[in-house]
Amino acid sequence: MGYDYDDQNIFARILRGEIPNRTVFESAHSLAFEDITPQAPTHVLVIPRGAYVSFDHFALEASEAEIVDYVRTIGTVAKICGVDLGEGGGFRLIANAGRDGVQEVPHLHVHVLGGRALGRMLQPV
Repeated sequence: MGYDYDDQNIFARILRGEIPNRTVFESAHSLAFEDITPQAPTHVLVIPRGAYVSFDHFALEASEAEIVDYVRTIGTVAKICGVDLGEGGGFRLIANAGRDGVQEVPHLHVHVLGGRALGRMLQPV
């Protein structure tokens, strides 16, 4: 996959306003919106506004302002959705990367999942 960014991916199109979304929160560098096929009572996607393919791409090339904003947006989303440890029962973050990580959209996105017990993420090999 590499870091070649496809500006026609669905999240790039959402950021340009070509495809509607159900926004949960937005900031200068990030957008959070409800997943269209939720896998838990809370299932929100958090994406950076910049053209980053994966978390490693973002971590290596994003500005400090983008990184701080993105991480704080994830915390804000957990609080808004009531799954943070201050009010809720917890949550899971998932960021798939590349073919082996089963990444479907080549734009960094973190899934914030919660609202019920989620079980083990992976089974031992």
